[in-house]
Amino acid sequence: MELAVPAFVLGLIFGSFLNVCIARLPKDESLSFPPSKCPKCQAPIKFYDNVPVLSFLLLRGRCRACGAPISARYPFVELLTGLATALFVWKWHASPAWLAVSLLSVYVLIVVSVIDFETMLISDAFSLALFVLGVGGSVINPFFEGSWAARLGTTALGAAAGAGFIWGLALLGKAIYKKEAVGEGDIFLMGGIGALCGWQGVVTAVIMASFFGSVYGVSLLLLKRADRMSHMPFGPFLALGAAINLYSLVRPEDFFFTLPF
Repeated sequence: MELAVPAFVLGLIFGSFLNVCIARLPKDESLSFPPSKCPKCQAPIKFYDNVPVLSFLLLRGRCRACGAPISARYPFVELLTGLATALFVWKWHASPAWLAVSLLSVYVLIVVSVIDFETMLISDAFSLALFVLGVGGSVINPFFEGSWAARLGTTALGAAAGAGFIWGLALLGKAIYKKEAVGEGDIFLMGGIGALCGWQGVVTAVIMASFFGSVYGVSLLLLKRADRMSHMPFGPFLALGAAINLYSLVRPEDFFFTLPF
């Protein structure tokens, strides 16, 4: 438990960097130059105004120079990254190699999710990064069994199952709704997730994503912020299901109760 607090603080710092990735990668901008600035008045952000979460609170969510509102996305991503870092360090501190693989994967998933929410696009580069992490981490993956060859086979099967399953959903959705129901980015994303979580993780990640996505969609309908034909990103919910499985793999049988007869 004593590791959780410093891990949370470190996670806040990583979250600040993830915000830079979210803001700049979709525009193909450098992550290191120029320094951070207000998107409205272009004033450079001082180092003391760039402290994760705390600066947002002290500035009351507004730019010091021009008073323009600062998006709540910034402290949200920082807090989410801090919480995820603390949880994964608490869970996997005894397996530092897998801790590194799983946390890097979660950071990629956070970036993917926020960009997908904001742009409805998922870069294949993120999916490739997840696939590489899945292949590289297969020999230390605590949810895989057998020799290194068997583990690589599990990774390959998971990647194929993930991409294939979402591709099948895309075909089915297009046949039913006569339009694109699932984006191509979701197909490649699920391939990367499958490489990390195996075929069992693919099944349960999709189940969890469908549940969380349905709750989100129904909430928007009730709030009249969307209608039945509105497009909604599916990637963030797949990412949430994947993050849960990276923390502790949920197997398909875990969704069913054993009947007493």
